[in-house]
Amino acid sequence: MDGTTARQQALDAAERLFYGRGIQTVGMDEIRTASGVSLKRLYQLFPAKDQLVQAYLERRDVAWRRRLADRVDRESDPVERVLAVFDHLGAWFREPDFRGCAWINSYGELGATSAAVAALARAHKAAFRAYLVRLADAAGLPGDLADHLLLLAEGAMVTAAIFGTPEPAAQARSAAALLVAAHAGAAAGRTAGERV
Repeated sequence: MDGTTARQQALDAAERLFYGRGIQTVGMDEIRTASGVSLKRLYQLFPAKDQLVQAYLERRDVAWRRRLADRVDRESDPVERVLAVFDHLGAWFREPDFRGCAWINSYGELGATSAAVAALARAHKAAFRAYLVRLADAAGLPGDLADHLLLLAEGAMVTAAIFGTPEPAAQARSAAALLVAAHAGAAAGRTAGERV
């Protein structure tokens, strides 16, 4: 097995196990068994479990953000693009292996003891916020609305994971629609006032 294949198999197994059961409960022996990559090869690829955890979070970040953008890009209306974020969350929450946000979970497990995990969690959330800012800006909405949308999305992720239901995505979408409408109404009022 070449290095690329071994790395892919190791990361696939790590993602399944770390996301499904938590990072601290999964040892390298389990990754070896689940991946079919020998322990020697596994340690050649990832000399420490911390490096495997970081690679897992980095790869998942790319995939998660790509899936979100793919869903949002189906919409042409700028406001619907903002709300499509919550449609994406609803679809994600319905997946049979949904166990919450990998970065919130990882931060909860290791954020106090691993600067690398804490930094990756912050980077992921900052990138998500920046994406929301771009969507809000494209819809003519104020940038600070992104902070409110971020809190709605993050709260939905945690609530959906704890209660095992996709419903928080729809609830967050409804709240986001109210916020968007309020900002749009305020902007229209300001524009009308300027014309008087």
